[in-house]
Amino acid sequence: MATTTQTASDVLDEIRSANQNFEKKFADGDAQGMASLYTGDGMLLPPGAGLQKGKIAIQNFWQMVMDMGIKTARLETLEAEQEGETAIEMGQYELGGADGQRVDQGKYIVIWKREEGEWKLHKDIWNTSLSS
Repeated sequence: MATTTQTASDVLDEIRSANQNFEKKFADGDAQGMASLYTGDGMLLPPGAGLQKGKIAIQNFWQMVMDMGIKTARLETLEAEQEGETAIEMGQYELGGADGQRVDQGKYIVIWKREEGEWKLHKDIWNTSLSS
């Protein structure tokens, strides 16, 4: 039986790559594609809204965000730690409108799970750094 050993740098690189895919699907307006990046029982814990559980709820949430005029998401992974088939990422985000104007920025934590050989978002929580 072969075992795969990943270094912290491997996990960080894989999560950064997954985040680039997230950013691309967001920029393409592909809410269904974004939902496919989450585990089957994945959850969003967005600020000012209820818990969103499962791919349909996640797809609907991201579609609503895009329909509000948010056109880009930029994610910056600051650190990632792996524990078996789970990884925890901490980072910063920035959301932009159609004119390139920054709409929001803040920080996030994602719990990732390895599902069918790839890292998928499992629990996704963020909050703004902008004052209200």
